[in-house]
Amino acid sequence: MSRWCAFQTPDDPAGQVRAVGGDPVSVTGRHALGLLEGPGVAAGPFTVGELTAVGEVTLFNAARLRARLGAGISPDCADGELLLHCYARFGLDGIADADGMFALAIADGADLVLLRDHVGTRTLFHARAGHGWAASTSLRALHRWPALRTGLHLPAVRSFLTFAYLPGRETLLRDINEVLPGRCVRLHDDGSITEETYWEPIEVEDARSAADHVLELRELLEDAVARRLPAGEPVGVLLSGGIDSSLVTALAAKLHDQRVRSYSISFGGTTPNELAYSGLVATHCNTEHRVLTVPGTTVASRLAETVSLLDCPVGDPLTVPNLMLAEAVAADGMRVVLNGEGGDPVFGGPKNLPMLIFELSRDDPAADARASAYLDSYRKCYSDLPVLLSRDVLSALTDAPPLTELIAPYLRQGRMTSLLNQLLHTNLRTKGAHHILTKVERLTAASGLEGRAPLFDRAVIDHAFRVPGRYKLAGTSEKWILKQAVRDLLPATIVDRPKSGMRVPVQQWLSGPLRELGHDLLLGSSARARGLFREDTIRSWLRGDGALLPRQGGKLWLVLSLELWLRSFDVGP
Repeated sequence: MSRWCAFQTPDDPAGQVRAVGGDPVSVTGRHALGLLEGPGVAAGPFTVGELTAVGEVTLFNAARLRARLGAGISPDCADGELLLHCYARFGLDGIADADGMFALAIADGADLVLLRDHVGTRTLFHARAGHGWAASTSLRALHRWPALRTGLHLPAVRSFLTFAYLPGRETLLRDINEVLPGRCVRLHDDGSITEETYWEPIEVEDARSAADHVLELRELLEDAVARRLPAGEPVGVLLSGGIDSSLVTALAAKLHDQRVRSYSISFGGTTPNELAYSGLVATHCNTEHRVLTVPGTTVASRLAETVSLLDCPVGDPLTVPNLMLAEAVAADGMRVVLNGEGGDPVFGGPKNLPMLIFELSRDDPAADARASAYLDSYRKCYSDLPVLLSRDVLSALTDAPPLTELIAPYLRQGRMTSLLNQLLHTNLRTKGAHHILTKVERLTAASGLEGRAPLFDRAVIDHAFRVPGRYKLAGTSEKWILKQAVRDLLPATIVDRPKSGMRVPVQQWLSGPLRELGHDLLLGSSARARGLFREDTIRSWLRGDGALLPRQGGKLWLVLSLELWLRSFDVGP
């Protein structure tokens, strides 16, 4: 298991690879490509003509790509080499035709070309220092680059506290940027950058009947799941009991040639859960089912380790349980696990309802009013920033671009004309790419697994933006068309029940097994020296002042996750 790095510099490129802990595997002129120790599937070098590449590449339509390329492509050709052939023969049209999880670096003439998959499953970062460029799938590797004088990027701190993830190009490290999904970034030796979009979902008016859309969606879902099943091997499915994970479980059980194993989480005690639903689905689909109990003491003991695995922090209290599930699946001998992520951002889950209600009553016609309401709808720390961030930090952020700039382009009339599609597009390109997919990929990779999300399949997404809004949100029924497409596969109890989501006992953890850790970290010398937060606000939250507010625990979780990540990456004041 490994990750990769790439350098374009006149100053000993192979030496730069070694300086970040890598092993050079290809050195040509100003370019050096290397592999790094760490959880990942990086391989290379791959060579096609004058092009040389290294990448983390898993393709789900390799047979289709080989057929398009024609004779001369070996059936044993590695996925990374196959993707490079597509680029060499067809350019970005060839990359757009690929379906999979990939982050690829190509030495192309004088340029270093970076390609990230359509939906953003795998991370990819780049930075410039001196006269050279560096790129890697590991943010930690770029942080180690001696030529780069990086440090904490304060605007990203504000973004993280607002979204619980970083929704765009910015990272928490100054001068290190992330490649957006569906993009080709070309790094030139004169220091300039060219960015091209090779895929973006497009809204299409398709007036076919609901029955026609349902039929096509069912075919696409079956194809998406089938192409992600490992041939001749067992497969695991993360099963929460909601419609999304249940339909993936049902399709996997129907299509796979081996018995499917399903996995659910329990937090024990009296915490509301969905175990009755996940158990019902497991029985209905005849899976080998396992429930993993995650006590708060384990969360406390493994939180720092889990946060350190993420290239960018995610303020999601399910991170430790997600890692433990991945470890359980790997311990049972599997290398692939499917999940139901994607149903909400692709087909219109309940998180869109606050925005739809706002739209009915808003009296501010300004273009950014919708973006501000979107930030409020997250219910994280956005409204608390004036009393949470220290005076010095607020002063330093005075001239920073407003947070609304990160999402306003998705919420204006343009590529998407309907409000629902604008919201789905926003969710797909922000939370989908920078929270859901990358979190799952990093935590499964850490256990030697590949986490695969059929509902984020490119063809499924394309179809979703052809489906009229009334079939995605039908009255008060969210994801209506998705439910109709799989109604015959699952009990009506599962298909028709309202979404409740997993109740994570964050407040109990913070007042119990995480209490001491929270106080030590957030009021300790390191946090005080960094000077990000007002100590009186942190103390108030830790005491539980105003505990009737239901999101206080979630806010503390964000701050705690950020502090742990900064310590892991040794980011000082």
